[in-house]
Amino acid sequence: MVFGKLLGALKKTREVLTKGLARLFKGRQLDDALLDELEEVLYQSDLGPLGTRIVDDLKVAYKRREIVDTDAVPAFLRQRLLARLEGAAAPLAVSATKPTVILVVGVNGSGKTTSIAKLARHLQATGHSVLLGAGDTFRAAAVEQLTMWADRLGIPIIKQATGADPAAVAFDAVAAAVARKVDYLVLDTAGRLHTQKNLMTELEKIVRVVKKQLPDAPHETLLVIDATTGQNAIRQASEFAKSAPITGLVLSKMDGTAKGGAVFGIRDVLPVPVKFLGVGEGVEDLEPFVVESYVDAILRFEEP
Repeated sequence: MVFGKLLGALKKTREVLTKGLARLFKGRQLDDALLDELEEVLYQSDLGPLGTRIVDDLKVAYKRREIVDTDAVPAFLRQRLLARLEGAAAPLAVSATKPTVILVVGVNGSGKTTSIAKLARHLQATGHSVLLGAGDTFRAAAVEQLTMWADRLGIPIIKQATGADPAAVAFDAVAAAVARKVDYLVLDTAGRLHTQKNLMTELEKIVRVVKKQLPDAPHETLLVIDATTGQNAIRQASEFAKSAPITGLVLSKMDGTAKGGAVFGIRDVLPVPVKFLGVGEGVEDLEPFVVESYVDAILRFEEP
């Protein structure tokens, strides 16, 4: 029931989009006025400028008589959305030698710590050994929360006292991961607002410290974005990308938003793969991103 979870998580986005389309198309002919209203429906799903571009393409197809009625619009939308996400999914990187180091970044409140626990569980469930590094030392609750998850999952964790140097935690965690020959080291980082320059400086320092021990690490730098923030998430993505080499995205809280279409806008600004979607509150509610499943969960018109 992987698709079932995703379908449920994207219910709010799907309702905005498909119910809007159904209401818009009911008893109407395809014309310029309807296409203008369609643009508004797409905007409400947080497709942003992409919605405008799709409608522009649709208007061209309508004028050429390639599309003559509203019945053909959903398939047209699906094709365009799939095309925009070509290359958007990719598996996690795997280092040729252990460990594979995954750096996780994101602002406070984005669901970063919980997403790390879900990622650790996902790696654990696929047969890999995992070590956690509690690098968000500026927020006591973050270390406590990650420690709680580590204990619950039976995964070892490297941590220091609140207020310790995050780069020192990263150094210790990498050394421990190498010594223990674990498959994956997942490093948490400070999550203060992305507008604060000192946070970005700290991220750069952590990356340097990791590279001193493992020159090809971090092998992944995942940015966790709260899907409920919609277009604001795009600004976060662009700011974090300036300080850390973002290699993938994790969209959290997909089940709590009608703005699931923000994936498209984020990819316009930061064209890196979407690695995972958070589709619920449980520790197992993290799913690898699959383009077709994602688009079909947004556009599906009939509930199973």
